[in-house]
Amino acid sequence: MVSPDPTLHLPRILCLHGGGVNSAIFRAQFRAFLNHDKLKNRFRFVFVDAPFFCDEGVGVYPVYSNWGPFRRWFRWLSSHPEIDPAACSYELDYTIQRAMESDEGTGEWVGVLGFSQGAKLAASLLYEQQLQGKSEPWKFAVILAGRAPMVSLGEDSENFPWMQSAGGLPDAADLDSIFERPDMKLKIPTLHVHGLKDEGLHLHRKLVHDYCAPGTTTLVEWDGGHRIPIKRSDVDKIVVAWIELADEYGI
Repeated sequence: MVSPDPTLHLPRILCLHGGGVNSAIFRAQFRAFLNHDKLKNRFRFVFVDAPFFCDEGVGVYPVYSNWGPFRRWFRWLSSHPEIDPAACSYELDYTIQRAMESDEGTGEWVGVLGFSQGAKLAASLLYEQQLQGKSEPWKFAVILAGRAPMVSLGEDSENFPWMQSAGGLPDAADLDSIFERPDMKLKIPTLHVHGLKDEGLHLHRKLVHDYCAPGTTTLVEWDGGHRIPIKRSDVDKIVVAWIELADEYGI
């Protein structure tokens, strides 16, 4: 007899993998958090596959080389096929909505979590919700190695110079133009996790300091590169900040 899933009633978090992997790989990479006593009885984690295919990403070889196909949310290389911004936004929205609707959980959706390109999307989902003036479903996000700029997911933000077009490349955005519109920063709470040996650290810091409103962010740094922490002491430090954030906002 199969025992019922004990997480079905828990508040749900949507989990977005990085570029060049997939949801199965991300679940394996995230195992130290999934098995953490303070998280496994607090949230239900729902992993979703990105809609676009690509070559394997950083950290896939050799452990996950046979775990394909590999996927991406956006273009980050000029060799990736061009796509209309509206078509890309539609594919992203359809993929996420389908994953949320097909999940068997009954708890409310409360947060979105992502690593690398998935973290960029997580922040962008919050930003689009804010632009639309909605308060649901996302109450917070966990941003693991997420870099600026955020990505436009709607018509209103497609022409914001500080945003990456959904169909474009990140280098096309004018990152410093956000300073001209401090009122347009992200105000929904975010927890950011930065590896101090990550080559993209300067862009991770820009996302925190330039794109997010003061007083809304929590930052945890650890001594590692572009990967998800697995060492107990690093994971514990992140989980403590995560639980404090959830408690502060009544999640």
